[in-house]
Amino acid sequence: MLDANLKDQLKTYLTNVKQDIELVASLDDSAKSGEMLALLNDIASLTDKIIVKEVRDDSERKPSFRVNRPGEELSVRFAGLPMGHEFTSLVLALLHVGGHPPKEEQKLLEQIAQLDGEYEFETYISLSCHNCPVIVQALNLMAALNPNVKHTMIDGALFQDEVDSRQIMAVPTVYLNGKEFGAGRMTLEEILTKADAKASERQAQELNEKEPYDLLVVGGGPAGASAAIYAARKGIRTGIVADRFGGQVMDTLAIENFISVQATEGPKLVAQLEEHVRQYEVDIMTNQTAVGLIAGPEKGVQLENGATLKSKALLIATGASWREMNVPGEQEYRGKGVAYCPHCDGPLFKGKRVAVIGGGNSGVEAAIDLAGIVSHVTLIEFDSQLRADAVLQKKLHSLSNVTVIVSALTKEVQGDGSKVVGVTYEDRTNGEMHEVELEGIFVQIGLVPNSAWAKDIIELTPRGEIVVDAHGQTSVAGIFAAGDVTTAPYKQIIIAMGEGAKASLGAFDYLIRSSVEDDEQTDAA
Repeated sequence: MLDANLKDQLKTYLTNVKQDIELVASLDDSAKSGEMLALLNDIASLTDKIIVKEVRDDSERKPSFRVNRPGEELSVRFAGLPMGHEFTSLVLALLHVGGHPPKEEQKLLEQIAQLDGEYEFETYISLSCHNCPVIVQALNLMAALNPNVKHTMIDGALFQDEVDSRQIMAVPTVYLNGKEFGAGRMTLEEILTKADAKASERQAQELNEKEPYDLLVVGGGPAGASAAIYAARKGIRTGIVADRFGGQVMDTLAIENFISVQATEGPKLVAQLEEHVRQYEVDIMTNQTAVGLIAGPEKGVQLENGATLKSKALLIATGASWREMNVPGEQEYRGKGVAYCPHCDGPLFKGKRVAVIGGGNSGVEAAIDLAGIVSHVTLIEFDSQLRADAVLQKKLHSLSNVTVIVSALTKEVQGDGSKVVGVTYEDRTNGEMHEVELEGIFVQIGLVPNSAWAKDIIELTPRGEIVVDAHGQTSVAGIFAAGDVTTAPYKQIIIAMGEGAKASLGAFDYLIRSSVEDDEQTDAA
C-alpha cells in the first residue's frame, strides 16, 4: 500500500511513539476494506509499538479504523483511507495517541483537558481538500487528549449515501452530537471557542488587559505578516490581530508566480510566513474579528468579542474575501450547492452537473479542474469574451464536457428548498432568460475588500478600497493600510508583501516624528 520512500519517512516519525497503539479496523468484504487492512499492516510492520486488530461484526462505518491505546477507549477514527492531504492527519494521530507531545500552545492544551460534557464530532472531508486536514488534526488532537471527545473523519466520496442523506455539498463539514457544527476551515482555537461557551469571555478579558502596542497590525495575510516583521525588526512593540493567519492565501492551492519559488501551495506558504513572523517578538492574536476602528491620539480596534486593543499606530491589512453574486438564492443555498472553493468541494459533485460563474483565470482554472470530476461544466461569463490567459482558454476549449456561455448575467440560483437544482441567466445580447439544470454552482468572480468595519473612520473608494498615499498612509494620521484592502493596483501576493513592508516603514517614520513632536511640546511646557 505504501511505497518504499513513504515507509522510510513514516518509520522515522514512528520512532517518536512512546506508548503502545492498537489500530482497530472495522472491515467488510469490500475492496476498500482490503486496501485499508493493507495500509494498517504496512504501518504496523514499521514498529513494534503498533498492532492491528480486525473487527467485522460491529456497527461502525465500514471500512474504518480507530487509533487507540490498549486498555483505553480513545475515539480517534478514520472512516476511509487517510491518504492525499489526510496522510499527515494519520501520522499526527499516531504520534499524539502514542504519547508524543503536541506542538500547540499550552493554554489550548489546558482548554482541551478542561472540556466538560460529551462531544462527538464527525468531519466530512474530501482527500483533495487542503483545508480539511486543519480541522481533522485539531479534532483528533482533542480526542487524543480528552476522553470526553470523540472524532471520526469521513471520506465523503466513500460514504456517498451518508453525504446525500445529510445533503452535504461542501467540505469540510463538521457535525457535533448529530447536529451541524460548522463548515469551512477552522483552527483548533476556533473550534474550542465555539465548543466552549466560556472561551470567548475569557479571551476578551485577556485581550483587554494587554498593554498598548507601538504598532498593531490588523490582518494576518501576506501584507500583515510582512508589516509585522518589518516593525518588529525596528524593535518596537508589535502585535497582529486577525481572524486567521494567512488570510485568503489559505484558500489558494497552486501558486506559481511568487518570484524565487517556482511552485508552492497556499497553506505551505502561510506556514512559512507564520514561522518567519514567530522568529520575532510579535504578539499574534488569531480567531479575532475587527468590528470597529478608534481614531485619535490613542488608536485602537474593537473586536467582535467585546475586547479593545490599543496602539500608537495602526496598520490595516485585512485583505479581501470572495465576491458574491448577490442574486436571489445564493445565501439560501450556500453550502448546499453554492460553493467558492473548487479544490475543496469539487469531489462532492462527482458525476454531477455544475456551473462556474466567472471567466477570469480563477474561473477557467476551476472549470478545467472540475471537468475531470463532474459530468458537465457550464462556464458563465458576464463579458463578451473570457478574460483568462490564452493558455488556459486553449485548454478549456479542448474539453468535451465544458460549455462556455458569454455575455450572460446570472440572475438567480434555483433550488428545491434543500439543495441547488439550477441557475437562471440573462442573455445580455437580447435580454432573453435561460435556465440551466444542475446540482452545483462555483462562484469565481473576484474579491471584495474587507473594509466595511472601518468605513466611518477612513476614506474608502466606491469599491470599498482604503485610500492610501505613497507611504501607505490613510486619510487619518497614524492609521496605515496595505495589501488587497487598499487602492494598490494588481492584487498579487508578492505585491501585498511589498506594500506591507512599505506601510510598516511609513508607520515607523510616523512614530518617530510623533515622539519628537511630543518631546518638543513637553520641553515648551
